[in-house]
Amino acid sequence: MRAVDIIIKKRDKQELTSQEIDFFIQGFSNGDIPDYQASAFAMAIVLNGMTPFETADLTLAMARSGQVLDLSKVVDIAVDKHSSGGVGDKTSISVMPMVAACGLPVGKMSGRGLGFSGGTLDKLESIPGYRVDLTTDEFIQQLKDKGIVLTGQSLDLAPADGKMYALRDVTGTVPSMPLIASSIMCKKIASGAQAIVLDVKTGLGAFMQTLDEARELGQLMVDIGRLAGRKTVALLSDMNQPLGSAVGNALELIEAVGLLHGHAPADYYEHCLHVAAHVLVLGQRAKTLDEGRAMAEKCIANGSALEKFRVLVQAQGGDVSYVDDISKFTSAKYVQVIPAPRSGYISQVHARIVGEASVALGAGRYRKSDPIDHAVGFLIQKKVGDKVETGQPLFEIHANDEAKLAEAAQSVLSAYGFSDEFVPPLPLFYE
Repeated sequence: MRAVDIIIKKRDKQELTSQEIDFFIQGFSNGDIPDYQASAFAMAIVLNGMTPFETADLTLAMARSGQVLDLSKVVDIAVDKHSSGGVGDKTSISVMPMVAACGLPVGKMSGRGLGFSGGTLDKLESIPGYRVDLTTDEFIQQLKDKGIVLTGQSLDLAPADGKMYALRDVTGTVPSMPLIASSIMCKKIASGAQAIVLDVKTGLGAFMQTLDEARELGQLMVDIGRLAGRKTVALLSDMNQPLGSAVGNALELIEAVGLLHGHAPADYYEHCLHVAAHVLVLGQRAKTLDEGRAMAEKCIANGSALEKFRVLVQAQGGDVSYVDDISKFTSAKYVQVIPAPRSGYISQVHARIVGEASVALGAGRYRKSDPIDHAVGFLIQKKVGDKVETGQPLFEIHANDEAKLAEAAQSVLSAYGFSDEFVPPLPLFYE
């Protein structure tokens, strides 16, 4: 079997066998197949797609490229929550401590930013000392001792996906349903999650821009999860505008920690409670969504969710004082408030434009070797449905470069739409 023949076969829109997929993934994982052939393979998938059987085979091949954990001897049920990617989506940082504080162990392996979509690991690394490179043994021990882990993919778990994930970010091969579904689900299967809640984004700032696409991706991942013996639920949520106010690594972390302190933008608060409720129901700690929501709210109110996050940060080497005093986070050199150019109702805040502008500021990567500037980003102060008067604050830019600040101001201003007529707020969830 040759890698080039497999690439040609997929280029020519033919269905690959499970043996061919396994050969290619194992070869890429161990270094026998180089980056440039993996890039061609990924592009062929982007252009020609994969059947559900091919996607399932790709998922399992990537999971089998390393160790597949069995956590049943460590905890009674291990849950995970994953988002398909969006702008301002920092929900894992808030939700995981909330559900862990309710007595449900959560072990999550997160990724870095992909394209205009921010990465949970990049946000967590805003906390000095926070380790995102736990070994598999450390992952298991921390889950057993602390009931919560939020780390990066260890090298011995789905290593093929780790290599492919970094490659997709810089080769224009991010927006592919089979690649997104297999990347998400292989990590869940390999990391031993027995129950999985998937937050599938749809809209202008999501990889799935229509509800039909999001539904297809959600169903594909649920099917993969069930075939692998995992209880899986997919929620379809809005990503036409940024979630919450903050966009940018430290800014988003501050907002996520703020929720655990009991204060957060209303849309972000509601989103987190809804996701937490589903996690608690799937993890058999709550019988209904209403009960799960009440449990999550109680953990915020009594401080146990915040304490669980402090336990997480301390366990992974982070400076807990940053959790207690958010003023300690590094600030950008320049902070500028951009006023509304006219009165009316906000009809659009184009999430993708905002996300791309944050990458241009330095909050994301153009190349996989690019450093991240944790301090830069935006605070979106007016959302769809809000009424605004001329001169009122529209959004705030945090930048470390004056030229980039000026460009960002124009970009994000172009993301806004205005209407003279009332515009209803966007829904948080569709299905």
